[in-house]
Amino acid sequence: MPKVTLFKQDGTQAGEVALNEAIFGVEPNEAVIFEAVVMQRASLRQGTHAVKNRSAVSGGGRKPWRQKGTGRARQGSIRSPQWVGGGVVFGPTPRSYSYKLPKKVRRLALNSVLSQKVLDQKFVVVDELVFEAPRTKEFKQVLANLNINSKTLLVLEGDNEAAYLSARNIPNVKVIDDENVNVLDVINADQVLITKAALSTVEEALA
Repeated sequence: MPKVTLFKQDGTQAGEVALNEAIFGVEPNEAVIFEAVVMQRASLRQGTHAVKNRSAVSGGGRKPWRQKGTGRARQGSIRSPQWVGGGVVFGPTPRSYSYKLPKKVRRLALNSVLSQKVLDQKFVVVDELVFEAPRTKEFKQVLANLNINSKTLLVLEGDNEAAYLSARNIPNVKVIDDENVNVLDVINADQVLITKAALSTVEEALA
């Protein structure tokens, strides 16, 4: 069963935390992680691209010249695709790029990236994060106490608003709640900082 050090807010150690082996002790599956990242990135695409086809381009209601007798090729509209200013053929239309992987695959991908963070010793558990009021300066001191100075994903319990407001404006720190832990955020972070309460919620959801 994997274990990590439990830290206090001031950086001192408060024992160890035993992690769920089914979540934090699996063999990382790179292929599944890749599929999950591609799925999430595809879902982030807006898909608002659009062009005007010949029915959407203004003008072109009159036949430019008569059908026969001019010596030129027959034309029905100056907004046909071969004309400058004409409609676009087979251009992109608004669409959704999102799709879903099977639930077991998504869960395996998340377990894999979390296990990799534990293997790399980039998974930091803090007993609690308590602030009397939102103070960015105080949260920066917490990061210094924990010797965290790289791109960090902070996972908080849902009702810890003071910690959320204290951390959200710090560069290289992304804050999410314990119900929204996902593959892309974990893999984009150099380190994961999680509270003990949020860890319990994550283990309960993924067990």
